[in-house]
Amino acid sequence: MPTPRTPSARTRPRGLLAALLTGLLALSALLLTAGTASAHDVVTGSDPADGATVPTAPAQVSVTFSDEPQGNLSTLTVVGPDGARHEQGQATTQGNVVSVPVGPLPQAGRYEIGYRIISSDGHPTTGSVTFELTTPSAPAGTPAGTPSGGTPSAGAALADQPSTAPPSPAAAASPDDSGGGVPAWVFVVIAVVVIGGAVALVLRRRSS
Repeated sequence: MPTPRTPSARTRPRGLLAALLTGLLALSALLLTAGTASAHDVVTGSDPADGATVPTAPAQVSVTFSDEPQGNLSTLTVVGPDGARHEQGQATTQGNVVSVPVGPLPQAGRYEIGYRIISSDGHPTTGSVTFELTTPSAPAGTPAGTPSGGTPSAGAALADQPSTAPPSPAAAASPDDSGGGVPAWVFVVIAVVVIGGAVALVLRRRSS
């Protein structure tokens, strides 16, 4: 009757290696999941939509995020093609939507909605979306010499412009504002190096 074989010393390192690799895969999946859960809030929509062309000036603009920003610390700016700002009052937050009223937009062209929020993970997030206005709106108290189309004269437009236009939050934010947190892949690389070193050490001891 043949004698049953017992596991040799060579098969043990293979089993240990398989167990370590399985643990490494589980650890990588856990770290990647945690990294996704703690990601900064991102823009999922806006009104007007990013890159849209609108025929009339909106009375309000809004930006929608992937999660609800923290507190009442969100800000929105509306900067026109002349560099002037046109938002009125403070931005308000309802759920994951941040909005602000907008005054008359006296020029046709590209308008930038700049935003700055505190993400649900506690880190600041800044950026901007844009829209194109084809028909400007007449500002309040339009002078009698204003053309019937509602577009103010050059002198009236210059009078309505502030002497200096503060930059939007997206332009004024420091580089550190959009950062925060260590990416999950860094932990994955560290785990690979540590476990790989452990596997190499075990194999070396087994072979000696």
